[in-house]
Amino acid sequence: MSFAAETKNELARITPEKKCCMLAEIAGFLRVSGSLRLAGGGKFMIVITTENPAVARHYKKLMKEYFQVDTKLELGDAPGPKKGRVYMLAIGPEMRSEQILRETGILMVREGNNYISDGIFDGLIRTKCCKKAYLRGIFMGTGTVNDPANSYHLEFVCASRTLALDLRKLINSFVDLSAKVVQRKDSYIVYMKSSEYISDTLAIMGAHTQVFSFEDVKIKKELVNHAVRITNCDNANTDRTLDAAQRQLAAIKIIEREKGIAWLPEKLRHVAQLRLDYPEASLVQLAEMMMPPMKKSGINNRFRKIEELAEKLRNHSVLLFLLAGFACSTPILL
Repeated sequence: MSFAAETKNELARITPEKKCCMLAEIAGFLRVSGSLRLAGGGKFMIVITTENPAVARHYKKLMKEYFQVDTKLELGDAPGPKKGRVYMLAIGPEMRSEQILRETGILMVREGNNYISDGIFDGLIRTKCCKKAYLRGIFMGTGTVNDPANSYHLEFVCASRTLALDLRKLINSFVDLSAKVVQRKDSYIVYMKSSEYISDTLAIMGAHTQVFSFEDVKIKKELVNHAVRITNCDNANTDRTLDAAQRQLAAIKIIEREKGIAWLPEKLRHVAQLRLDYPEASLVQLAEMMMPPMKKSGINNRFRKIEELAEKLRNHSVLLFLLAGFACSTPILL
């Protein structure tokens, strides 16, 4: 079972304590999962669809508890190119479908005419608890959240820009949350990719078990990433140490070939001999071997002086070689 399905299953086990929260949650779910069909005589039939059986049973129970309507739960095929089954709840005119649409802020009146609104009715989300309930309803209808082991992503698919903007405003009304909106073909997506925002949103909706699972995976990922960073840093340090050691050895070999190690001053001779004896040791290790022990910066300065001397000897040898070649190639004039 996916992380999103487990989240919806947990949310479906929550029963709002207050009537206002119950209505807000029903309204949020109806807004994104309900569709209208004409039933004749200007009457409407509401058809609610979901792919999650736990969510279907949850809203069948809520509808009965709040509106006193006993909807029939049916099983059908998913519409369009989708494969699988969907669960449907039908609410006909005899079950006061029009009154339900009005109370949930979907069917409105303007200039004496009915119209279907496409946003969130402010009267349903006046309190913080009702905002949480409405958000929970929309998530169970059209929300999804990725498994944190793969990526951090939570989104709501909205049919209209107005609904998407209203939903973003609702989410961002909670402190420290920030959702964004993007258009994807004919839909508008309200989404967030911050792990902190996603975890807080799950908690706000009431999916506390999933929050623990989310945070557990997040902590494990952070530990692994931290270990990888440390390993990479150690490898980089090792590479730098080996490169420096090879450079120092090359400088010492030049001095040894041109002048001999004994040519070096006593302080430089000691560190040069240590490098020859311990070619893979770090500067810190070599510094600790000195008598008395030195700091890393001190022994590094001595190696820098050795490299400078080796460079001078190398340049001098090259110059002598060039002069010798020039002398040999110059014709003798009689």
